[in-house]
Amino acid sequence: MTSTAAFAALRAQLATLTTEAFRPDLADIDQLSTHDIATIMNAEDATVAGAVAERLPEIAAAIDATAARMARGGRLVYAGAGTAGRLGVLDASECPPTFNTDPAQVVGLIAGGPGALVAAVEGAEDSAGLAAADLDALKVGADDTVVGVSASGRTPYAIGAVRHARAAGALTIGLACNAGSELGAAAEHAVEVVVGPELLTGSTRLKAGTAQKLVLNMLSTITMIRLGKTYGNLMVDVRASNEKLRARSRRIVALATGAADGEIEDALAATDGEVKNAILVLLGDVDGPTAARLLDASHGHLRAALRAAATPP
Repeated sequence: MTSTAAFAALRAQLATLTTEAFRPDLADIDQLSTHDIATIMNAEDATVAGAVAERLPEIAAAIDATAARMARGGRLVYAGAGTAGRLGVLDASECPPTFNTDPAQVVGLIAGGPGALVAAVEGAEDSAGLAAADLDALKVGADDTVVGVSASGRTPYAIGAVRHARAAGALTIGLACNAGSELGAAAEHAVEVVVGPELLTGSTRLKAGTAQKLVLNMLSTITMIRLGKTYGNLMVDVRASNEKLRARSRRIVALATGAADGEIEDALAATDGEVKNAILVLLGDVDGPTAARLLDASHGHLRAALRAAATPP
C-alpha cells in the first residue's frame, strides 16, 4: 500500500472512532468566555465516572484474575504509548511507596522508553515488535498480567504487547475508550470505557485519559487490597521513605490500634518500622519476631495473622 493510500485508510479508520469524533456544537468554543469554557469542560469531565461505572463488572473480573496471578508471585505490567503509556508508568511508580511493593512487581512500559515520558518518540507507538521486545526483556510468563492501554484501542504497541503476552501465557487486559476495539478483541479481558467525543477533537488526554486513570487506580488499588496490602482502608504496607510517610506510619498504627504514642514507638522499634507488623504486635499481643512469622504464614494478610495470634497453640 502506498503512503498516500495508507494515510487515506488510517484517516478513514480514525473517522469511525468515537474518541476522534468532531462535535459541531463546540465549533465556536474558542469564542466563549474562559468561565464558559471551563464550565463546559467540567460538565464533560463529570460524565467520565458514569462511563467507568458501566464497565465495573468487566473491571472487577479483570482485578480478580490479576490478584490471583500476583498472589502466585506474578507481576502487573502496563504497556501503552503517549498519554496512555505515561498513565501506566505513573500508576506503577506509585505502588512501591503506597503498598511497599518491589519496583519490579508493578511495571509501566511506554513506547519509546523512559525518554517518551517527557517527549514524543516518533513512530514508537506504531511498532508491535518494540512491545514484544520490551516484554521479552522482562521475561513475561504465565503468572504475569499485561495491560494494554490505548484510548483508540488501535495502537500497535499496546495491541502487540497484549498479543505477545497472551502467546506467552500471561493474563491480558485491554483498556480502551472505543467499543469493539482491536485491543479489546486481542485481550482476554476487554475493558472498553466509552466516554464519547472529546472537547478538543481527538485530544484523548482529556476524558479518555481521565477514564484510563480511574480504571488503573482501581486495578492496582483493589488488587493490592485483595493481596492483603491494606487493613480496612489503612495503607498498612506503606513504605516510610521520608518524614511525611514516617508521620503517616505512626498515624496509621494509632488509627488501627488506638494505642498511646509510647506504645506505638515501641512497637515500631520492635518491628524495624514495619507498620503492619507493629499493628500485629499491639493488637495480637505478640513480639516482633512472632508478628513477622505470623504474617509470613498468612501471606501478608493482617486479619488472618490476627486470627492466628488469637488462636491457642
